[in-house]
Amino acid sequence: MRFVRHGEIGQERPGLIGPEGELRDLSGVIDDLGGEVLGALPQVAAAELPRVEGTPRLGVPIAGIGKLVAIGLNYSDHAAETGMPVPKEPILFMKATSCIVGPDDPVVLPRGHSKVDWEIELGIVIGRAASYVTEEDALNHIAGFTIVNDVSERAFQLERGGQWTKGKSCDTFGPIGPWLVTPDEIADPQDLAMSLKVNGEVMQSGTTRTMVFDCAKIVSYVSQLMSLQPGDVIATGTPPGVGMGKTPQRWLNPGDVMELEIAGLGRQRQEVLAPR
Repeated sequence: MRFVRHGEIGQERPGLIGPEGELRDLSGVIDDLGGEVLGALPQVAAAELPRVEGTPRLGVPIAGIGKLVAIGLNYSDHAAETGMPVPKEPILFMKATSCIVGPDDPVVLPRGHSKVDWEIELGIVIGRAASYVTEEDALNHIAGFTIVNDVSERAFQLERGGQWTKGKSCDTFGPIGPWLVTPDEIADPQDLAMSLKVNGEVMQSGTTRTMVFDCAKIVSYVSQLMSLQPGDVIATGTPPGVGMGKTPQRWLNPGDVMELEIAGLGRQRQEVLAPR
């Protein structure tokens, strides 16, 4: 199933996408799509739910995200374009949850920016608490998958004394959505086509087949270092085509538009705005 949250910021309601692409309201079944609900998502026929008319804003499809964990250099072809070695273990960093916005909300450039970049990523949504889980059991802890745009300010990330989190956590740097797609809808999370355009030009075109560490390995590995709770999200890395890897390098500017798509997981669209 494809779950969503719809409505204005701070007033989102749970919903799902029906078989004809229509939006249905779930607020009469559950209060929201977060926490323990993610471990037992409702099984309900879309036709039994009220239809939502018009085209309301889609928000982050998971309520109350506790942690946004990210994996760096997790695509062999992306590591090659950056000139960095393929990691022997997953590289972990955190994005502040204050950076999270809806899939089509604007991305606002931070003050002092000079090198803002894009990164399309497969997002794992945790449905059941995970601590020291094995790779064999790891997928049983996943509620579903989504799209994450790991927007990054490379100068903040790489030129200001270390710690990638500095360049990853600016407000609006974490668009998530549009849908939370349950695992039964995804035949193989390690075989998903991904693409990202800027102003209509394809920048990233890849596949999750080139991930260094697959979804099971990532969930198991992270769970050895910290407990994962329902609603936590893991951004699993990006394929090649980021601005930092281009010659000449290319960065986002006010007025640019990013469009992201992962097969089976929907699309995102963000306009880039000047600093506030």
